[in-house]
Amino acid sequence: MTGEDDPSREGDSGVVRRDRFSGGPARGFMSSLAADERIFAADLAVDRAHVVMLAEQGIVADGVAGEILAALADVKSAGHGALPEGEDVHEAIETGVVDRVGPDGGKMHTARSRNDEVATCIRYRLREDLLNSIGATLALREALTEAAAEHVDTVMPGYTHLQPAQPTTVAHFLLSYESAFARDTARLVDAYDRVNRSPLGGAAFAGTPFDIDRERTADLLGFDGVVSNSTDASAGRDFLAESTAALATHATTLSGLAEDLVIFANKGFVDLADEYSSTSSIMPQKVNPDTLELVRAVAGDAIGGLTGLLTTLKGLPRAYNRDLQRATPHAWETVDAVSEATAVVAGAVASAEWPEETLEAAAGDGFSTATGVADALAMAGVPFRTAHEVLAAAAERADGETPDLATLDEVAANVLGDSLFAYVSRERVEAALDPVESVASRDSLGGPAPAAVATQLDDAEASLAADRAAYDDRTNALDDAAETLRTEVEGYV
Repeated sequence: MTGEDDPSREGDSGVVRRDRFSGGPARGFMSSLAADERIFAADLAVDRAHVVMLAEQGIVADGVAGEILAALADVKSAGHGALPEGEDVHEAIETGVVDRVGPDGGKMHTARSRNDEVATCIRYRLREDLLNSIGATLALREALTEAAAEHVDTVMPGYTHLQPAQPTTVAHFLLSYESAFARDTARLVDAYDRVNRSPLGGAAFAGTPFDIDRERTADLLGFDGVVSNSTDASAGRDFLAESTAALATHATTLSGLAEDLVIFANKGFVDLADEYSSTSSIMPQKVNPDTLELVRAVAGDAIGGLTGLLTTLKGLPRAYNRDLQRATPHAWETVDAVSEATAVVAGAVASAEWPEETLEAAAGDGFSTATGVADALAMAGVPFRTAHEVLAAAAERADGETPDLATLDEVAANVLGDSLFAYVSRERVEAALDPVESVASRDSLGGPAPAAVATQLDDAEASLAADRAAYDDRTNALDDAAETLRTEVEGYV
């Protein structure tokens, strides 16, 4: 994906200067033709839209436009592998058209540069990749929401610092990630909307004297509008940085869920399907959560991609620089890896089983209901810090396990100067010590109690439906634009 101002194009006299700049080992180093296969279809679409606009504006005769568009169809049918040699896919396609049409084929490049052309192709392809990534996040959120709906009442242990903390539910745990992934979806949609602006017509960086219609090519290609400043149109790559940053953030969220599932699988709290596990080559009893371990690693790849991209962009002077040829692959590699990892996690969540008896039995480990007893004392008028002292002393006496009522009462008498049951009934304390009752008592907004989780489920489903509609709107808009472009092209061929 080279820049138009490469001197191999044309000299001041209009004579193509290929002899001077066509040889030497550096030519292969500069070529991006192989890597450009990814934007081959994008370039053909951009070419078709540009030629249609040139014909509509009377810049290129209809007959010539028809010949060029027919040649582009031939190039498409032959495929990327049949392109002639060139520094990039843009030059190779143009050469292919000229080979078929003759010198008039070069009119395809009127009123544009490879600078605005490549920027348009990147945005055209990236928006498709972003939509695929958005679709993957929606599928993952659906899997999380459906699993949560099945486990609203399934009590499980909750942890902080990997230590038993408070009991919660499987639904509450899963919805905590659904909320985070919803924000990831929103960031990706925002990035998509800024990607979906057309740079075409900005030319090398200073615009063109031809009477072009930039809005028309934007419409034909399904863009929501144009990047108006011609220098910004050709040079700007912040849309790549924003997209890659959103993907890296999403990959980090994925990594967190993958880590939790790996730990839970180790404790027997979740059973992953065989499709998302493997065994050892020497130890036949092993069931390893290998796919989720790879998901964790993808976060490192995505962060590395973002770092590489930003480092390449840092300090570049305005307008086109050849460094940009090395910038875009960071985004391609990141979007591919993160989208694939998202699909893997969605499948792992959808097929996982949560052993309810095992989870409930472990939910009270490590005196995880201590806060519930302290809260009961605080509700009875004991300062929470004093109540905290009572429960901390009781936990120490019980060596970190759940103390019996007699121990709790004895410690309370030492700290409070009166029996525990002078403040809280025996039944209330017993309920606070029970993980199921402890969860049920925490029914404030966003809490793990079944009633509170039901509200969260409703919110998650509503958010998911809205995001699905936004995804469908954008997908349909691109499909409609592609059909419009096809129809317009048929009018010339």
